[in-house]
Amino acid sequence: MHSVHFSSRSGEWPTPPDIFAELDREFGFTLDPCATAENAKCAKFYTRAEDGLAQSWAGEVVFMNPPYGRAVGAWIEKAYRESQNGATVVCLIYARTDTHYWHRYVMRASEIRLIRGRVRFGGAGRPAPFPSAIVVFRPGVEPSGTPRLAAMRQT
Repeated sequence: MHSVHFSSRSGEWPTPPDIFAELDREFGFTLDPCATAENAKCAKFYTRAEDGLAQSWAGEVVFMNPPYGRAVGAWIEKAYRESQNGATVVCLIYARTDTHYWHRYVMRASEIRLIRGRVRFGGAGRPAPFPSAIVVFRPGVEPSGTPRLAAMRQT
């Protein structure tokens, strides 16, 4: 039997602590806009009931591991738009380079870090069945051409 983490029954994939810790040391996050009370990574967070998509992130340093599924595009658009309003937004998302949102918003990011190997999300016995990326949107930055690419290794 497959874990719920490998099915479409749940779009919530808890962030691996090592990935969050590494990024938090670099960025100093202040907001987790798509959390549950049990998996929030920041003191300030929004749950599904508070709807992080409907909240302002202006001036925050945001860590975003959105619920995976059809709504990922809305979260990526929100990350891009909030960066234009003063937020730094760091996203852990699947690397779906064939999607509309990837070409429309991710390719406008300041930086894309492709994760080597597959992420082992919290509570999962096996790595994810998809590749992942860290996408960084910095305030007011509209890159000309391709965003800076880097690689991270999943431990």
